Amino acid sequence: ELNTMGILFKITQITVVLFFFGMLVGCDDPKEISSFNPNHWEDHYADPEVLGLLKDSLQNGKTYLSIYSHIYSFTLEKSQNLTAMVSLRNVSDSDTIYISKADYYNTKGELIRSYFEKPIQLKPVETVEIVIDETDEHGGSGANFIFEWTTKATTPEPIFEAVMTSLRGSQGLSFTTQGRRIE
Repeated sequence: ELNTMGILFKITQITVVLFFFGMLVGCDDPKEISSFNPNHWEDHYADPEVLGLLKDSLQNGKTYLSIYSHIYSFTLEKSQNLTAMVSLRNVSDSDTIYISKADYYNTKGELIRSYFEKPIQLKPVETVEIVIDETDEHGGSGANFIFEWTTKATTPEPIFEAVMTSLRGSQGLSFTTQGRRIE
């Protein structure tokens, strides 16, 4: 009986130590929201000289993409934050495309941020992503992107899509939106 009590005491001590160790490890400094700088865009910057040489054979376009930083649940007072993954896709298997603007707006139509300063290029069938963190509440339920892009006249238009997700306990939620050409 005394030996059993000693073993239980040791197990309790180990459990307490592990609990406090877990609390210490779990108390990291809060991470910066990655929505602000999700990619190393400089790896994709387009050569302005190439764009200048191609300018006579290029078509320009503008695409609108709706995303949701949060959605309402039950009432207007209850909402659930979402993570949004925005995909910028070159669907051509032979030509490079150029994206000169990826601007993120909130529900009121106010510019929140621009994602790159110079045009980027996407090689054939390449995809890049912008992720809006679940904790980034700047956009709201009516958040959106405006993309400006350039392709050769014979190249298919790029595709812009978003997947919004949220996981809470055993509940999962996900849905998609697709961009719409506006110019």
